[in-house]
Amino acid sequence: MSFSTNNNLDYTIPELQYTLNELYDSTEKVAYLTFDDGPSTKETEKILDILNKENIKATFFVIGKKVKEQPNIVKRAYEEGHYIANHGYSHNNSELYKNSQTFISEIKNTDLEISKAIGVDNYHSQIFRFPNGYIAPIYKSQKKQMLTELYKIGYSYIDWNCLNKDSEIKYSNSQLLNNLKQSCKNKNTLVILMHDTGDVNNSSEVLLDSITYLKNEGYTFKNFYEQIQ
Repeated sequence: MSFSTNNNLDYTIPELQYTLNELYDSTEKVAYLTFDDGPSTKETEKILDILNKENIKATFFVIGKKVKEQPNIVKRAYEEGHYIANHGYSHNNSELYKNSQTFISEIKNTDLEISKAIGVDNYHSQIFRFPNGYIAPIYKSQKKQMLTELYKIGYSYIDWNCLNKDSEIKYSNSQLLNNLKQSCKNKNTLVILMHDTGDVNNSSEVLLDSITYLKNEGYTFKNFYEQIQ
């Protein structure tokens, strides 16, 4: 499907974007655990340990400069079957949305660092998550413009529809779990936002309880590999 932009350049929305959009129409109860802003030495490996023990594959939206700092953690996540997705290089909105060139550069440089970390040439993450989410009002007009650029380089994006609010204010573990429970009510498909940074809260400390709750509610767990194969 082609759309005309204001400068008469055509672009095509990737089929993957339609697939991701349609996830929410499923009648099956599926939870996609996603972790933003890593990798970090504080949290990521703790989370990987839990996921490995529970045999759950998640998705990590990584920041390029952090991948450069901690390539071995990203390599481990990749080798254990987790999806390594793109969250930009700097997580600095003023830099990311400065212009089309900086936006594309951030994405490509992040993929380059992932490639070096995991030992896969020309890695193309295919899925991008806008810092703060596409739906957030901050930089709304810039994000709308950059969405066109995203499609031009064969990328799709996904936000979330469930979260434990671990990056907002300091919560107790029981509060984090309750936040998750409240935000997943009456939803079949859950794309769950958490963070593996430990900047405000440590989601690793409540992850096992969160998984147990979701299992008891009848959810199975997937990552986004199934959508690209």
